[in-house]
Amino acid sequence: MNQLKTVILLAALGGLLVVLGGYLGGKNGATIAFVIALAMNVGSYWFSDRIVLSMYHAQEVTESEAPDLYRMIRNLAQNAEIPMPKVYIIPDDSPNAFATGRNPEHAAVAVTEGILRLLNKDELAGVIGHELGHVKNRDILIQTVAATIGTAITYLAHFGFFFGGRSDDDREGGSLFGSILMMILAPMAAAVIQMAISRSREYIADDAGAKICGHPLWLASALGKLQRGSEAIPMHGEQATAPMFIVSPFFGGGLSSLFSTHPPIENRIERLEKMAGY
Repeated sequence: MNQLKTVILLAALGGLLVVLGGYLGGKNGATIAFVIALAMNVGSYWFSDRIVLSMYHAQEVTESEAPDLYRMIRNLAQNAEIPMPKVYIIPDDSPNAFATGRNPEHAAVAVTEGILRLLNKDELAGVIGHELGHVKNRDILIQTVAATIGTAITYLAHFGFFFGGRSDDDREGGSLFGSILMMILAPMAAAVIQMAISRSREYIADDAGAKICGHPLWLASALGKLQRGSEAIPMHGEQATAPMFIVSPFFGGGLSSLFSTHPPIENRIERLEKMAGY
């Protein structure tokens, strides 16, 4: 269901781009905005691993430097049937982890010093399984596609604000108020859809991680600890990198949940417990 949800949300995002582009920029409006956004996001996709690892001062480690962690990741990568990723440790007390890389052949898994201290061996295996699930499912690519379309929508809205869209005659009766409303609401709608895609990919990675490590409750236990630990010791991460982490550096409920990059921890734990037969 979450795979289907991702497809539907991506289609909705693409449809929003076509509608906004046609309304504000005519036949070529959406195409021009998409090409510009694609050029910007392709570079981010290609070099995302280096950028984010450098941002968090992650240090690559070898098997001799971190034998237990390295062997765990190698064994779980074999379970996932993907190549061995590079292994990094982030010098940060906040417990968290993420995976990056444009494909399984160029992947990296990074964990913080805080998560290594907080979790036991089984819980850490659940977390690593989750991250390898992202790698196996090529979630970096999916997020890049969503970001490209979302960026194009934002560019179109900005273009409309500063330069105006098509004439009223071209809009076939469209009003100035309608144009302004669309320029405001379209980027917001795009952001909501992007966050929904991110949440659906987290559920899928949870499912994959439980299967890779073989014990859904390992990941469930880890998520509970990570929520409490990350709230007690915030990571102060960049908002743009929040979807990469296993638990978001940012928390909130109510309306803010629409813009959350992660599903509620309670929901994730409940799903994993059901997988385990509880």
